[in-house]
Amino acid sequence: MIRYTICFLKQGSRFLMLNRFHPPTMGLWNGVGGKIEPGESPLVSVLREVWEETGIRLETATYKGVVSWKLDGNSMGGMHAFLAELPDDLIYATPSLVEEGVLAWKEKDWLLHPDNAGVPENLPLFLPVMLSTTDCFAYHFDYSKGRVVAHEKRPMPELIK
Repeated sequence: MIRYTICFLKQGSRFLMLNRFHPPTMGLWNGVGGKIEPGESPLVSVLREVWEETGIRLETATYKGVVSWKLDGNSMGGMHAFLAELPDDLIYATPSLVEEGVLAWKEKDWLLHPDNAGVPENLPLFLPVMLSTTDCFAYHFDYSKGRVVAHEKRPMPELIK
């Protein structure tokens, strides 16, 4: 069962990203999200998490699939992934210190640059697909000694709400 959510907040060519203070992605720029609370759907959870972590109230977010991983052969879980387009007129000053870490705007080209060691290693392998299609996929990553050694992308037949 997938117990977490992540949302990529996009405004034009930039994304509002969180550099977390705590593991598992401590020190890396990633989307915002967190644990699904009992009784919550993934969508309700991600809307709540975005509000709690950024103060931005989203009406909705677009479901983009599931990202899951194994570490040295052991399943470590996964997250429901969402994308939300922020209005052009939304002004959100960064850097902004929040309880979870630091929020800052990052340009798409920076996030996806092949030499960028400041984002999770799997992010450039799934985010471009999420941005380029309306289809949903299940992305799975196998890690060994902290590095991605294999990954796959499978179409998801139905959307999760």
